[in-house]
Amino acid sequence: MSDPNDTYRNNTSGTGNSGTSDANWQKDVLEKLAFSALKEQRTARRWKIFFRIITFIYVGLILAYLFDLPIMGVEKEISSRHTALIEMKGVIDSEGDASAEKINSALDSAFKDSGSVGVILRINSPGGSPVQAGMIYDEIKRQRAQHPDKPLYVVVEEMCASGGYYTAAAADKIYVDKASIVGSIGVLMDSFGFTGAMEKVGVERRLMTAGKNKGIGDPFSPETAEQKVRLQEMLDEIHQQFIKVVREGRGARLKENPDTFSGLFWSGAKSIELGLADDYGTVESVARDVIKAEDIVDYTEKDNFSERLARRLGASVGTALSGGLMNALGKSWSLR
Repeated sequence: MSDPNDTYRNNTSGTGNSGTSDANWQKDVLEKLAFSALKEQRTARRWKIFFRIITFIYVGLILAYLFDLPIMGVEKEISSRHTALIEMKGVIDSEGDASAEKINSALDSAFKDSGSVGVILRINSPGGSPVQAGMIYDEIKRQRAQHPDKPLYVVVEEMCASGGYYTAAAADKIYVDKASIVGSIGVLMDSFGFTGAMEKVGVERRLMTAGKNKGIGDPFSPETAEQKVRLQEMLDEIHQQFIKVVREGRGARLKENPDTFSGLFWSGAKSIELGLADDYGTVESVARDVIKAEDIVDYTEKDNFSERLARRLGASVGTALSGGLMNALGKSWSLR
């Protein structure tokens, strides 16, 4: 016969083992949940740090671009022997990227650098101010006289016309693409005349001057025959200055014909036939095959952040004002 006390002890012992097992199971689950949550927190923290680093790098690159700050690994170091490159893009005027101030400053740096063995002026310009073009032309001549062993070559991209060609005429040689636009050796002055429109709407122009020619070129006043002759004389004078620098710069290479100085322009291929250019070439090919210095260093003067911002704001305001004026006059813009 079994002892009741033994049965009680056995039941009590079984209940204790089950409670311990349940407690261990709950502990294991809680530990796993805690470790999983901790792992997720660490992963999320790592991703957050990663995205912050990417954001800082992105913002840093933008700031470096806006403020022209040197970037490690991007800024090209000047070697002991290299070809100097200067870009002349867009309309030649005193406020743009192709101003005499910026181009001449770059020319001075390029010629003075002891490591540069030759200079390339890459031109992509439809022309512009004859004054600014003349200043660049004179500076090229001055630098070449001071550094006779350091040649300057022009490489034409899309276009080298009018004032662009004026500056190019100072180069030792001019290289083009067969489809480049070259020439347009002429001078123009354009304006509008609103006298007829004013008469139709009954508007009277009241202009007072001291000097009979002080109002010459005023679009709201009739143009006299005398004033027209005077303006044409001035254009002819500047045209002769243009012709003179082209003849001096190109010399015997220039094959003149009745159209040479008429304001016409030609393809790069035809410009070589006419002696307006010398050969085909790119910046890379001229540096490699002519100057014999493949390493190219850019000396182009670039705007700082404040200049870029001011120019963009000025361009926006100018576009808005000119657009409003054209709308008021019933005109529309077109690209030429």
